[in-house]
Amino acid sequence: MVRWSDVTIRAGGRHAVPWRAAGTVVVVLLAMVGSGLVGASLKTSPAPRPPQPLAQSGAATTGPAEADLPAEDDPDVTVRPTPVGLPRSAATRIVIPRIGVDASIMKLGTNPDGTVEVPPLEQAQLAGWYEPGASPGEVGNSVIVGHVDSAAMGPAVFFSLGALQPGDTVSVVRADGRQVDFTVESVKSYPKTAFPTEQVYGPSDQVGLRVVTCGGVFDQTAGSYPDNIVVFASRKA
Repeated sequence: MVRWSDVTIRAGGRHAVPWRAAGTVVVVLLAMVGSGLVGASLKTSPAPRPPQPLAQSGAATTGPAEADLPAEDDPDVTVRPTPVGLPRSAATRIVIPRIGVDASIMKLGTNPDGTVEVPPLEQAQLAGWYEPGASPGEVGNSVIVGHVDSAAMGPAVFFSLGALQPGDTVSVVRADGRQVDFTVESVKSYPKTAFPTEQVYGPSDQVGLRVVTCGGVFDQTAGSYPDNIVVFASRKA
């Protein structure tokens, strides 16, 4: 039985969300029930359950509702300027002090069928950066994914991702030697059938980071985790 936990692909029998890229725009086509951005890993015996975030969300949205936002012509509104991001440079390492993560990052793209690549299960200690998207520190949402567990090593790189809390720090080291520090804004769990595609992979005029893994209680029948845990973070000032 196959379980795994990272940005998923269809190749090799893994559950997946297909992707299609058109220029600089990546369009995510939501998959059928039972699939999602992050799958599960091979297991033959009971394993410890990864911690889950306090915030559960059935809707694919984050942030305040539109009705809660002040009008643009409100004199008390301070318009947040568009930040100046760093030049593009590949992500090479991710450090998350609260959960003891200090892991190398590999580059990920898409498979021939349009689905997102994931780190090999035998390298479940590695995280993966979605290279077609923004690099850490650039304007836009940089996306880093990782397995929650694997048969070979048990708990994997992002096993404890759900334990993060607003205010925690996530640091990403780049190939140019710069370290970009992000502050966690929220940590949420979404059913894979309601993954917040736009909030994770969609365009943004801010410098953001999204960290994704599997969540929920492993479904023995389906052979996968039912949810995705998503960490939403923004660059520290």
